[in-house]
Amino acid sequence: QVQVAEFGGGPVQAGGTLRLSCVASGSTFNSLIMGWYRQAPGKGRELVARIFSTGSTNYNGAVQGRFTISRDGAAHTVHLQMNSLKPEDTAVYYCYVRTLDYKDHNARDYWGQGTQVTVSS
Repeated sequence: QVQVAEFGGGPVQAGGTLRLSCVASGSTFNSLIMGWYRQAPGKGRELVARIFSTGSTNYNGAVQGRFTISRDGAAHTVHLQMNSLKPEDTAVYYCYVRTLDYKDHNARDYWGQGTQVTVSS
């Protein structure tokens, strides 16, 4: 079993910055993909950014150029630096980890409980 813990988030004014961090811990595993999704009130969950174990990244077009995702693979940690925040970035942000278990070689998906980001105009 893998536990996913998120840190950061909170209220910020438009144009401000926030940094989210997420740590996965537990069984022996490789974190194949780590990333962030978000869900705004009344909307579905959407990808914000993800980073693969190879280092390649994907970004939602709405955050491209403003958000930067990075990871420390050995520590199973992922960060999301959010700059130039806009009111439309307001949402609950969820950390996502796809793991490969070293013992049974199965891939599994895990989610954090979410952290609220509120951007005021």
